[in-house]
Amino acid sequence: MPAYSRRQFITGASAAAAAVAVGGGFASAATRDRALATTATRAVRTAGTTLEQVATPSDGGAYKRLQAGPGWPLVVRTDLASAAATRDDRRTAVASFVQFTDLHLVDTESPVRFEYLARYLDSAYRPHEALTVRGASSLVERINSLPGGPFTGMPFSLVMATGDNTDNHERIELDWYLAVMSGGRITPNSGDPKRYEGVQDSGGALYWNPESSFQDDYKAHGFPQVPGFLSAAGGAFTAPGLRTPWYTTVGNHDDSIEGSLPDLGLLNSLYTGDRKLEGCDDADAAKLADALRNDPASAVAMLARLLADGGPVRQVTADPRRMPFSPKEFAQAHLNPAYTGPGPVGHGFTSDAASSGHLYYTFPVSHGVLGISLDTTNRAGFADGSIGTAQLDWLESVLKQHSDHWYDTDGNLVRGGGSSQLVVIFSHHTSASMGNLLPDPYHPFEARHDGNTLVALLQRYPNVVAWVNGHTHTNQIIPHGHAVPERAFWEINTASHIDYPQHARIIEIADNGDGTLSLFTTVVESAARYGTDFGDTSDAGLAALYRELSYNDPYATPAQKLGTATDHNTELLLAKPRS
Repeated sequence: MPAYSRRQFITGASAAAAAVAVGGGFASAATRDRALATTATRAVRTAGTTLEQVATPSDGGAYKRLQAGPGWPLVVRTDLASAAATRDDRRTAVASFVQFTDLHLVDTESPVRFEYLARYLDSAYRPHEALTVRGASSLVERINSLPGGPFTGMPFSLVMATGDNTDNHERIELDWYLAVMSGGRITPNSGDPKRYEGVQDSGGALYWNPESSFQDDYKAHGFPQVPGFLSAAGGAFTAPGLRTPWYTTVGNHDDSIEGSLPDLGLLNSLYTGDRKLEGCDDADAAKLADALRNDPASAVAMLARLLADGGPVRQVTADPRRMPFSPKEFAQAHLNPAYTGPGPVGHGFTSDAASSGHLYYTFPVSHGVLGISLDTTNRAGFADGSIGTAQLDWLESVLKQHSDHWYDTDGNLVRGGGSSQLVVIFSHHTSASMGNLLPDPYHPFEARHDGNTLVALLQRYPNVVAWVNGHTHTNQIIPHGHAVPERAFWEINTASHIDYPQHARIIEIADNGDGTLSLFTTVVESAARYGTDFGDTSDAGLAALYRELSYNDPYATPAQKLGTATDHNTELLLAKPRS
């Protein structure tokens, strides 16, 4: 892979003056504009990213329309290393890749869903969820339109999707995900292909009924009536697929019922059956929501009881494609030649993974950079994760193999015989969301380990430069290892693509030629236009609605998930590992 020298790029002002973050924003519009101008001189290209423009809500009204607003400048973070003024002139590119996360492609007509709990669990139902497949395809279109990283110009070597690619770990959702990534014809509809059979035409006040004039709770918040919305949302379309090789990391929604309940095969007949619960009384809803958070086993029993006699049950068309998949089947599906797309075959998973169900692996990010994809899900249930001893031991063996030195648990330097590479870790869960230490029911005697244990392990290997993850649906970048620069790394957590702000992230690694590395992180939106037209149910019109509806979801918290300026477009300085 060629080395892209910074001298090929436009030389700009010192990054130290690039941006001044104040309360998540900028001190003034003038400060922002100066920061944007500095960013533009440092970048090869800003078009198509949030460096250029960002979706911004309009003023007035309960329902906010979105429009193009000023871009977000680059924020230089020197938490872990200082920034030399001359580094722009010496820089060479090392890696450039893209992270997708938390696509949550939803089978909205599935009998095993909990839409009636939205007032207790904001992820139970989203008014825009019938458009997840089209929204993800629009994100693919955006990445296909970009020639490479905005600060190095280096073409993307890969796209990594860091989990929760499906919403309810159904085979049909997995097929949609694989087709979105590799390209092909998709009909995002289950059950009867000729009609919609979900809650959004139920006439229930709890849900947005887009095709009806009925004044539901969402229309009270200004949501529009959109004639033909549901039939258009479930209609067939052709996904272009990525032009870049792509990989998959597994998330809890790819592993468990609604991402929270253990899949022990007890609900398979409900998944593929013809009864869908559309509501229940407030007391039952509160109890079920609490059980989903705190007692997954009782939640399974409650759901079965409610379907039998707990509330309005709709007859839907049974569909065997809604059957949940196992970890082995998850890996095997990626090996299907129909979904090879731009490669690689299996997208990280091998025939051994399909036989063992071990969903962790290594792969090349670029020349001299190793990627490690972890499985942080816990099949005991609950949304948060952890890592088992066998995988933790495997991870350490890989790190030793690819490091020429490391530190033991007492802090002593150990010289190894491995060929040192920079290492980027990928997982679904973050360090703070890996506290689920319940025994894995499929490996009951294996200990589980939390995020603190994983951070401590990674800090022993100086060539680990970043841990890239999702799960929280929030943009957040965390420095680890302030005290010892050589043992420091950055944790890069990116918001989801189902909840607003619907971001993906470009990550570039550059060698500054002065003993430091720069990790550039740039968030990107889908290719959908900002303006919406409630009379336009074309593919482009629906993609635009997907973003705008997500912003207006009354149960969502867009300001919280957005993160601050220091979590968006950043340059993360880091000491370069010594050989």
